[in-house]
Amino acid sequence: PMMHGPLEHLKVELDLLTPAGEKLVGRSSPVDIIARDIIFGEGPVWDARNKQVYFTDIIGDTIWRWKPGAGQGIDMRPSLKANGLALDLEIRLLVAGWGGPTVFRFEKDGSIKTLADRWQGKKLSSPNHILLKSDGPVWSPYPPGGLFNLGMVGHDLQRYVETQPVYRIAPDGKMTVITEDNVYPNGLCFSPDEKLLYVNCSRERVIRVYDVKPDGTVAKARMFHQYAGPERGVPDGIKCDVEGNVYCTAPGGIFVHDPDGKVIARIKTPGHHPTNIAWGDDDWKSMYITMIGSVVRTRLAVAGVPSR
Repeated sequence: PMMHGPLEHLKVELDLLTPAGEKLVGRSSPVDIIARDIIFGEGPVWDARNKQVYFTDIIGDTIWRWKPGAGQGIDMRPSLKANGLALDLEIRLLVAGWGGPTVFRFEKDGSIKTLADRWQGKKLSSPNHILLKSDGPVWSPYPPGGLFNLGMVGHDLQRYVETQPVYRIAPDGKMTVITEDNVYPNGLCFSPDEKLLYVNCSRERVIRVYDVKPDGTVAKARMFHQYAGPERGVPDGIKCDVEGNVYCTAPGGIFVHDPDGKVIARIKTPGHHPTNIAWGDDDWKSMYITMIGSVVRTRLAVAGVPSR
């Protein structure tokens, strides 16, 4: 059953909390559970025009939407084991088809257009997350996890591309490699001014940051943060707020970093560990969190960078 109101006994817990972090996230906020029975939640993105959030269940092979007051509905099933989602400049849904493997887009007439499925004639590995730059290009990391992760694989398990690139797909369809220096690139996001690109490497448990050049390429990577500690989880979903702070689902919860990489808070969500996050609602101060088992929403004090 859907739970529409805040469950007051569920609160986010905070630790590693500095005064700067407390200004961003407060001390504790109620949590709304918006979806249960989600096997492996991922890919949340807020659609401001229609006031709804999209998310995926990779193992459940479904793209879902949820709207306050209306509840949950299916957008696509089967979904090519869809993982990350984004909205383009025309508010069309972009999808990283993890098990496809392909990046595709829902057209206005309901048809599906493939944006990328090959690189130099070779079938691509599994597109993970997806990011849109304000001038139109799509950026997506391609680790090989969709070829071997239990419950997430497609029909073709052969690996054709040996590296783990982040690709840039221009509006005319031309693909270029942005970077190949991550062992397992996962989440990625831009700073508010789009001059910095943050890329998670799940296997190394690090976030790298790159200066974005005007021509759409990036400069050499700098280390932004390396996670340590015994908690379960790896760097996965990542987003920035309007002040340039970086929020990352990582071991033990959602870490909040200042623009220099320092940890200023960790949000510990009830239940299973989080996989990804998205800003939403009219003021962009709600954080939608996908997890293994459920999708929840909480409120923060500073707005996130709006999804486009």
